[in-house]
Amino acid sequence: MVTLDWNNLPFGYIKANYNVRCYFRDGKWSEPEISDSEFINIHIAATGLHYGQEAFEGLKAYRGRDGKIRLFRWEDNAKRLHSSALGVKMEPVPVDLFREAIFTAVRLNEKFVPPYGSGASLYIRPLLYGSGAEVGVKPSSEYTFIVFVTPVGPYFKGGVKPVNMLMCRDVDRAAPLGTGNIKVGGNYAASLRAIVRARDEGYGNALFLDAREKKYIDECGPANFFAIKNNTYITPKSDSILPSITNKSLLAIAGKMGLKTEIRKIPVEELAEFEETGACGTAAVISPIAKIVDTDTGKIYEYCKDGKPGPVSMKLFNKLIGIQYGDEPDEFGWVTIVEL
Repeated sequence: MVTLDWNNLPFGYIKANYNVRCYFRDGKWSEPEISDSEFINIHIAATGLHYGQEAFEGLKAYRGRDGKIRLFRWEDNAKRLHSSALGVKMEPVPVDLFREAIFTAVRLNEKFVPPYGSGASLYIRPLLYGSGAEVGVKPSSEYTFIVFVTPVGPYFKGGVKPVNMLMCRDVDRAAPLGTGNIKVGGNYAASLRAIVRARDEGYGNALFLDAREKKYIDECGPANFFAIKNNTYITPKSDSILPSITNKSLLAIAGKMGLKTEIRKIPVEELAEFEETGACGTAAVISPIAKIVDTDTGKIYEYCKDGKPGPVSMKLFNKLIGIQYGDEPDEFGWVTIVEL
């Protein structure tokens, strides 16, 4: 029996009962194996430790009002992990194996899927890394794929809250022709200097500019940036940005709601023209931005002056989580029911 305070879960790690593991050896993937351990044995010369051969995904399982468990756009996560694997020369996980692993992990830990109405969900973390031993710089011959889950509370306790962002000019998250468009740990490590500084100075996160010219908006902490202007949903176009599944979903929902949508370069100066801005990703869905502070120029761009999220952002947020929990019709075909 799982005894957790579902209404007060942190957005952090809580041990579940089982995880799923698969191994690529001798040119083929193994069948999934079930483990109840939180730990892994890893070779001291594994390429995942030394040369950054590592990629991961993040998605959630939601329990609806009807008691059914839903997964949201898991196929997109499988495709993105495939792209990330190719980006750092790892053996990709076949879509069928990815599906079996995540569905098995959810079924085995069904008791950890929070109840409807708690605002909580089951976070699913697929992880792929080079586990073979190499000392020279080369791809591994062996890989390990693990799926673990943990129940998480809502990113914002007590409702969606606008946050302040610090514009970062002295740290590049990713190079234009680097790994910014794939979900590998190195991107997050590279962003930590800026993110820690921003949080130490009282901001919610850091806003990154393009690495080449420092003229355009790039990523927003570990999330995609979006803005609302003249009934238009606008998000940056950049080869250094991770293709967010949440952002892709919001673009589709915005179009259905009658908004125009634009994926294009966003010059820094245009921040002064936006009615609403925000960051979007799996964790928070939408983090509305109250203000963006550019300490280098002294400029402050303010949005949620009344302390409340913008109306368009909230409509998008409510529609998306409504689909995820089964409260809104899934007209896009994004949701898959987990058969128990």
